[in-house]
Amino acid sequence: MPDDVKPNRPGNAPSRDGRRTRWEKHRTQRRAEFVEAAMRVLADVGPDFGIEQVAVEAGVTKPVLYRHFSDKADLVEAMGERATEILLDRLIPALNSEEAPLPRIRKSIDAFFGTLDDYPNLYWVLARHTPIDGRGSDVVREDKEIIATALSAMLGDYLRAFGLDSGPAEPWAYGVVGFVQNTAEWWLDRQSMSRESVVEYLTTLVWAAIDGFARQRGVSIDPNVPLEINKVVQLRAGEKNTNTDRAVRSPER
Repeated sequence: MPDDVKPNRPGNAPSRDGRRTRWEKHRTQRRAEFVEAAMRVLADVGPDFGIEQVAVEAGVTKPVLYRHFSDKADLVEAMGERATEILLDRLIPALNSEEAPLPRIRKSIDAFFGTLDDYPNLYWVLARHTPIDGRGSDVVREDKEIIATALSAMLGDYLRAFGLDSGPAEPWAYGVVGFVQNTAEWWLDRQSMSRESVVEYLTTLVWAAIDGFARQRGVSIDPNVPLEINKVVQLRAGEKNTNTDRAVRSPER
């Protein structure tokens, strides 16, 4: 074999895989940059923003943008994934805060309202987005499912810890999530009261339901004293699977 011809050793092949990995990482990073640009345009222009405006904001041409997104609907899907990350990054720490029941409920509701308050146009775009021909997903519905599943697991843990039937946990969770979301949509549309006021009203109603249920069963809970047990949910931002194992019950702390 000539000296200048290298043998085809097993160790020589991974270079192609390395290039592919670097290219995929680059594409992922570029998509994320374009999504952030789209969110800035959406905040300034509103739900009727165009692809060309996103390209200008990102400093690229439309053909470059179309290398990463097939159309505007595809871009909106990616924006929905980012919205889920933002929401869960705020909501899960609030749900898991080691505080008394009442401030914990208040903080969780405010985290949801705060996200919508900071990204109102993004919420309306996603709420009105309809997947086409089975392509894409209903981000708002999936986020409700994620939150309700996690909340159901946590409520079930608390009910069992107090020696109560955990059967109501799932319908309660879905009811609370729908109740809060519907009120948030009303508030975004009307803006007839402050965010602080509507959050306080919802906090009062949610606690009244919990307190009433507990008292009927001989359990008294002080809303302003931290519980000895602290049940939490473990959920990574961006997960869109609705299986109940996405909400992991952890030991009390």
